[in-house]
Amino acid sequence: MIDHPAPVAAEPDALTGLLTVLTPQWEKVAAYRSDTYVLESVEQFARLRIDARGFAARHSLLLLKPDAIVARAVESTLKWLSENGYRVVDVATVPVNRHLVRALWYYAWNIASPERRRLADLLAAVSDCLLLVVAGPHGELPAPVRLTEAKGPTDPRKRKPGQLRHLLGQQNFLLNLVHTPDDPADVLRELAIYFPENQRADVITRAYTGADRAETARELADALYARTPCRSFDRGVAVERVLRDIDRSGTPLPPDFDADSTADCAAVLTRALGAGQDIDPWSAVVLGSQVLPMRVGAGPQTLPPVTAADWRKKRV
Repeated sequence: MIDHPAPVAAEPDALTGLLTVLTPQWEKVAAYRSDTYVLESVEQFARLRIDARGFAARHSLLLLKPDAIVARAVESTLKWLSENGYRVVDVATVPVNRHLVRALWYYAWNIASPERRRLADLLAAVSDCLLLVVAGPHGELPAPVRLTEAKGPTDPRKRKPGQLRHLLGQQNFLLNLVHTPDDPADVLRELAIYFPENQRADVITRAYTGADRAETARELADALYARTPCRSFDRGVAVERVLRDIDRSGTPLPPDFDADSTADCAAVLTRALGAGQDIDPWSAVVLGSQVLPMRVGAGPQTLPPVTAADWRKKRV
C-alpha cells in the first residue's frame, strides 16, 4: 500500500518541510507544527506507509452539517460533486458536540461572538453530521483548495451560480450547511478531529483504494433523515415557535414587543436562552442566526482563510 516514501513524522524539520508544501500560509505552518491533531494524522500516515502529502493533495472532506440534514441536502450535494468531477471514496456519520465544533474552528473562532457559539452548540444537538471523503479531479490546485473555491463563500452575498452553497441556498453565516477544509494541511488536521485512531486508519485505507461510495452516503443520509425532522428555515415560523415556548414558560413579553423588529427579537431570545428557558433549539438557531451578532471586534481570525489565489501566488 506504499504510495511514496512516508515522511519521518517524529523529526521537526521533516514536519516543517511537509507542512510548507501542504499550505502556502507560513502562520499555519508555525501553528500546525505543534497542533496535536496534525501530529496524530501525520504520524498515522507514516505508520500506514501512505504518503500524507499525496493523499491530502488528491482528497478532501465535505461535512454536511446538522442544518444540511434538516434541509435534506445530501442528494443535491452528491449530484453536484459528481457533476464537478469529485468521487465519494468514503463516508461516515459523525457525532457532533461542542468540543468537535471548537476543534474544527479553533483558529477562526477568536472572532466568533458569544451568541454564535451558543447557537452553534444548539445546532450541534439537532443532528449528527455526514462526512464525505472525496477524491478530486486533477488540476493545477490541490483537491481541497479547488473544492473550497467551488463550494462558495460563507457570505451569502458573495456566492455565485454554480457554487455548491448557491445551489443549496444556504441562509446566512451560521446556517451554511457544508464545511470543507481550506487546504491539504487542513485535511490532515480534520481527519484527526473527526475520527479516533483505529477508525481513522480504516477511513484512510478505504479512501486510498478509491472505490465509489456514493450509494453508502445515500443510505447513511436516509438513516439520519429518519431520526431528524425536516424543519423550516423561515424567520417568521421560528419567531412564532420561540414566542410560544416563552409564553408557555410563563415569562411575559415586553408590552411594546414587535415581532418584526430585529432588536426586539434579539433581546427576547437572548434573555430566554440566558435564563435557560425551554426553547425549541432549531427555532432558536434559525431566529438567532438572523438577529444576533455573529462576530466580535474588527480584528482578523487567528489564522486567515487560505484561498485559491494564495495557492496560485505560491506557484509563481
